[in-house]
Amino acid sequence: MGRKAYVVGVGMTKFEKPFSKEWDYPDMAKEAGENALADAGIRYDQIEQVAVGYCFGDSTTGQRAVYGLGLTGVPIYNVNNNCSTGSTALLMAKQFVEGGIADCALALGFEKMEKGSLGTKYTDRTNPMDKQFGLMVELRGFESGPPAAQIFGNAGREHMEKYGTKPEHFAKIGWKNHKHSVNNPYSQFQDEYSLADIEAAPMVHDPLTKLMCCPTSDGSGAAIVASEDFVEKNGLWDKAVEIIGMAMTTDFPSTFDEKSCIKLIGYDMTAKAAQQVYEQSGFGPEDVDVVELHDCFAANELITYEGLGLCAEGKAGEAIDEGRFTYGGKTIVNPSGGLISKGHPLGATGLAQCAELNWQLRGQADARQVDGATVALQHNLGLGGAAVVAMYKKAR
Repeated sequence: MGRKAYVVGVGMTKFEKPFSKEWDYPDMAKEAGENALADAGIRYDQIEQVAVGYCFGDSTTGQRAVYGLGLTGVPIYNVNNNCSTGSTALLMAKQFVEGGIADCALALGFEKMEKGSLGTKYTDRTNPMDKQFGLMVELRGFESGPPAAQIFGNAGREHMEKYGTKPEHFAKIGWKNHKHSVNNPYSQFQDEYSLADIEAAPMVHDPLTKLMCCPTSDGSGAAIVASEDFVEKNGLWDKAVEIIGMAMTTDFPSTFDEKSCIKLIGYDMTAKAAQQVYEQSGFGPEDVDVVELHDCFAANELITYEGLGLCAEGKAGEAIDEGRFTYGGKTIVNPSGGLISKGHPLGATGLAQCAELNWQLRGQADARQVDGATVALQHNLGLGGAAVVAMYKKAR
């Protein structure tokens, strides 16, 4: 891949509780797409390739969503990679540009979800996560809580047993992310809670209470990726953010062979993708100013600190106690509020992360702004499985 790729426009909708607003996926996709085009200052007919991510929808839902932006005959690819769907679409757009297939590509993601915890849609065929849940049951049994909360909560239990992490460390993550979201107008929730509130919320799967878990959400996000020639021709250097590294990994044998709940939720996928990105970019975790990572549950955020190398293995609890990952600390994690408070419309999440980090690097994050942010890291995880890690740097 010889060409550089730049994000030149981002956009998203406010994330909403399912059925709380009268809209459908074409409405939310059109809003996010138009916001991204306006941000870049370009027309839809300048887009040459489109990757559209969603998890809950019929075939060619991507076309129906994008047709609200225009009918130009361009290729439109439908993408489904569980919770990492949005960043998978972004990776495709980057590869279109890097590979010379397009000078300007659009990545768009959205989700119109149902209320409540995620369930199984197809009961007459093999569940794509049968290996993951089968091993979880073998290691920890099956309780009454939502399956996703159990698989991530059990990883948190393992971390507690192995490293002495305390329930309050997970609660502090929930407290931090809800506090961050107060300043994010796109966030589903903008309520600040005390640490006691987080700990006293209804238990979902010990050690995770409701305020340490992400909600289901409706919403959309979009990003426009362009070549250096396109940026120069259209005078976009003032907003261009270079993707200086990006990688996707899927499961390794260790996911299942090591009989670890931590490995089961993608620790090795995350660590390997991050390693590839650090090698591509020439930057390491010590260079990163701001991070948007996949905190579907507080346990995953804690474990991901270590997977990304933001702290040493087993030391996440100490780093949390030091306040290392909030304002005033070394690396600000999830200034948007993260999935826990901003919300998690599956296909949109990776692109909402991209939008937040681009605003941060441009100095446009308003009250959420991380002072002096020059390097940003994104982590998006989908079990079953795929981890996508990206690093960004302001072009000029």
